[in-house]
Amino acid sequence: MMKGMGNMMKQAQKLQQKMAKLQEELAGATVETSAGGGMVKVVANGKQQIVSIRIEKEVVDPEDVEMLQDLVLAAVNDALAKSQEMVSQEMGKLMPAGMNIPGLM
Repeated sequence: MMKGMGNMMKQAQKLQQKMAKLQEELAGATVETSAGGGMVKVVANGKQQIVSIRIEKEVVDPEDVEMLQDLVLAAVNDALAKSQEMVSQEMGKLMPAGMNIPGLM
């Protein structure tokens, strides 16, 4: 019984090390999304941080600021969703089949 517990602890440590390395790698990985036919582009990293926003000047209309706000909001939310999906997929690759650790996924 104790030997099995020791092996589980070693496996958990290895998994923790792999996860830390993956999180480092994901911090440098990015996803890009756009709204308004490419008028607003947003890039997010694997830490769910927005790293850049590009807005084409054609969409900047002082008479319709609400439209620009909506486009930025849509692109940011989509970038964050794609970033979370990327992280989930990569984390899922680390987990041995059938292993479910609450709070990780």
